[in-house]
Order: sequence, then structure tokens, then C-alpha cells
Amino acid sequence: MPNPYFQTFTPPEELMTASLEAVRLARTSGKIRKGVNEVIKAIERGQAKFVVIATDVDPPEIVAFLPTLCEERKINYIFVNSKTQLGEVAGLSVPASSVAIVEPGEAKGYLEEIAKKISEIRSKK
Repeated sequence: MPNPYFQTFTPPEELMTASLEAVRLARTSGKIRKGVNEVIKAIERGQAKFVVIATDVDPPEIVAFLPTLCEERKINYIFVNSKTQLGEVAGLSVPASSVAIVEPGEAKGYLEEIAKKISEIRSKK
């Protein structure tokens, strides 16, 4: 059953995969923040360029307010299905609830494409 906290939109699988790849690229060539506390700081300081949020976080309240925070600051965000996968691409040996890309590095092109697709999906609603 889908989590009610994450009903804003469900991204297609290829968009989730592209977002995970963007995190991997940004980790090696740019800068990322990992974990909900670091992500909140990056958003509030205006440093976050893109936020990736895992939907399998338990309890979901841990990350439930991140989409609202991102929308208030006009920061693109996306959901991915696996906190374990998100942790792996972020270079962690543990799951990650969320990751903020602060400096995209080589992921810049990916992020522009992802942002375009997210806008298209949301405008169709």
C-alpha cells in the first residue's frame, strides 16, 4: 500500500533511477548532504539544489515535511523507493532517508533533465 505522506506525485521508475545516478555523480564530483538533519540545514540555508527522499522510511514522519519545505524554498525534489539504495549511491554503508545535492558537479545535466520531467509530470495534474 502506498504511503499517504508521499501522494504528491509518483515519479516513473526511470526518473528515480536517473535521480539516484545524479546523487552518485554529485557525490564524486560535487557535494551532497546526507540524512534528514543535514538535508534540512541545506534547504534552510539555501544550499540544496535538489533533494531525494526515500519513501520506505519508518516512521514516515521523519521525512514527511521535506516536500513542503522544498516547495516553500522552490527546490526540486523526488521520491525513490529504497533508502538502502539511496544510502549506497550516497556512499554510505547504511540506509539514507534523504540526500540533498548541494553542488551538482557532473550531475548538472542530469538535474536539468530531471527538473524538466518533474515539471511536466506536475503540470499534467
